[in-house]
Amino acid sequence: MSILIGIGIVTTVTTFYLGRKGWQAFHKAVGISPGVLTYQDYDAPLSLATLSLQQLTLNKQHLKNLSEQQLRQLKRIDEKVSSYHAYQAALQTQNKTPAITEAQFVLNKMLQTRLPEMLATHYQLTNINANNGNNDKRLEANELLQSVLDNIEQRLDRLLVQIDEEQLQELRVMKHYINSHDS
Repeated sequence: MSILIGIGIVTTVTTFYLGRKGWQAFHKAVGISPGVLTYQDYDAPLSLATLSLQQLTLNKQHLKNLSEQQLRQLKRIDEKVSSYHAYQAALQTQNKTPAITEAQFVLNKMLQTRLPEMLATHYQLTNINANNGNNDKRLEANELLQSVLDNIEQRLDRLLVQIDEEQLQELRVMKHYINSHDS
């Protein structure tokens, strides 16, 4: 009887071991790594500690006094800038020199110079006025910063729409060219 129990235990352990090794070998063969999925709640409150910007280089201290809505807007702007840079990189890999329009130049200037300056000025104003108790200037500073963020996001949206239209037009031209040579 004890021999049968021993054989049962050894068989069970061996089955689990081989099953686990087979599962890992299967994942390795198809090119994925098994692991724990991490859930990201995009509706969770965004804080400065959890904010990670890929393209925008901003001083984290200047972001301390921003509202959650403004932090989310900065994150959206950063994602749109990332899409724009990916498009520029794709052009360079195709050995095409991207022509920079005035709108792109102004947008780059706003993102690289003016936005960090505005955030620094906003931070200084809100800290000074927080100590003085002057809420009118603080509200005006928040409104001005919000209008600048809205302006930048609208410019990015227009630029990305323009890029999409240009790429779609290139596809139309190629299709027309190919169709014209079929007959």
